[in-house]
Amino acid sequence: MSEKIKALQIIHLAICAGTIIAYYILGDLSIEKLRIPTIDSSSAVYVLIPVLAFVLSSFLFKSQLKQINPKLKLEEKFPIYQTASILRWAVLEGAAFLILILKPEFILFGILVLIYLIFLRPTAERIDNDLSDSNN
Repeated sequence: MSEKIKALQIIHLAICAGTIIAYYILGDLSIEKLRIPTIDSSSAVYVLIPVLAFVLSSFLFKSQLKQINPKLKLEEKFPIYQTASILRWAVLEGAAFLILILKPEFILFGILVLIYLIFLRPTAERIDNDLSDSNN
């Protein structure tokens, strides 16, 4: 089982590293850019991108986990968990790239999404907790 967790951790690392590299290259980061931009009616939708990404990724993740038969062994549950995790990360990564490409002035919000994505690193304990929570 530890090999499967390692593989999922490598996938997570690749997603995070790719996004970080893109932010470093395309983001042109500076202290001036890392401030909260003025939000008007035309840019309010860009503030919603990270919020919607968080809600959508959590909803999709939990709905995938609810499909797991609780009678299955952990090894049999893991492929569904892996799919749910990758789907969750893809939504967050997509939101981070949308912000970076469509509205670079809101890069701070993209960085917050990226930080959240980094904190979702899969561990044996997190996997056990997520799979036990899905059975309730």
